Amino acid sequence: YFSKMEGAKKIVLDPFCFKQFEPKEDGTPAAIDFNKEELTEKVNSYYIEKGTDCLKPGYAPFCKHIFMENFTPALQSTAEITDENKGLLQCAYEARRENELAVLTRWFPQEHITATTAKYLDIILYSYDQVQSENESMSTEDPNKDIGYDYAIISIKPQGVDFELPMQPITMMRNSLGKEYGGSGVPFDEDKYKESVKYWESNALIK
Repeated sequence: YFSKMEGAKKIVLDPFCFKQFEPKEDGTPAAIDFNKEELTEKVNSYYIEKGTDCLKPGYAPFCKHIFMENFTPALQSTAEITDENKGLLQCAYEARRENELAVLTRWFPQEHITATTAKYLDIILYSYDQVQSENESMSTEDPNKDIGYDYAIISIKPQGVDFELPMQPITMMRNSLGKEYGGSGVPFDEDKYKESVKYWESNALIK
């Protein structure tokens, strides 16, 4: 059982996740309109209280998920594609950070979709070793390196269910390319890919 002192730094917020907390240039609120430090504290407290039982397996051994009831104003991050709204979809080549390959993505502009407040937050975690490995591959520095944390929050998905939604197909492909291209180096899994396509051909991100 962790003490409060030890537990305070068991989980950190990775800079890769910061953009979710930043308002857009057009003034649209941030996807996670909540204080970064306070959110990190809440996730830590939950982790300390529940222990490792709250960690759900991710797509690789270094990836875990924590599903928490949404305590932020965050809206659901996906919507079903219908005949009525498919004309609103937008596409662009995007990279999530500078030293990453751009890939084709599609989404609903949030100003055109009425999204409901998400019931849950999917807190996506990478292990300390994985974060160090990816930073090394991309010649970047982890600002939390000296903390010696268990996991870093690399993404947060506001959603309506307390289980993992399929990773987008293009993200799976980029991951399989390797860390030097912005992926995680996890081998391509054809069955997981087909499962992902089945979900994402009828759903899209809202952003």
